[in-house]
Amino acid sequence: MGNGTSIGRVRGLGSAHEGAKHWWHQRLTAGSNLLLITWLVVSLLRLPLWNYHALVLWLSSPWASVPLILAIISVFYHLRLGLQVVIEDYQHDFTRVIAIVLLNFYAIGGAALAIYAICKVAFQGAVA
Repeated sequence: MGNGTSIGRVRGLGSAHEGAKHWWHQRLTAGSNLLLITWLVVSLLRLPLWNYHALVLWLSSPWASVPLILAIISVFYHLRLGLQVVIEDYQHDFTRVIAIVLLNFYAIGGAALAIYAICKVAFQGAVA
């Protein structure tokens, strides 16, 4: 009663009970994206000058670089969650696994590259 069909129970094709966790992660990252991107826009608008040296000086502060790194992590994780749902809904053959693996590589690689760029500017400052 309430456990799906008989053949579904035998084959193990019932609910994986992972949907609520995925849904919550997507909603939490959407909320954190809203807060962090709002902070980023307001912080950039409050800069006295909009040139390279002012931006490097601003990004050298941990009060700017740490929330920006958190924003990168949240945005790329949210991207991965959303596109994973699209792939799972519309890919129905063996290319689903390949697409999800490529999506994971893209999300991790993009986030790592962005975090590297932020850390390079934050730790070196205006060297050039």
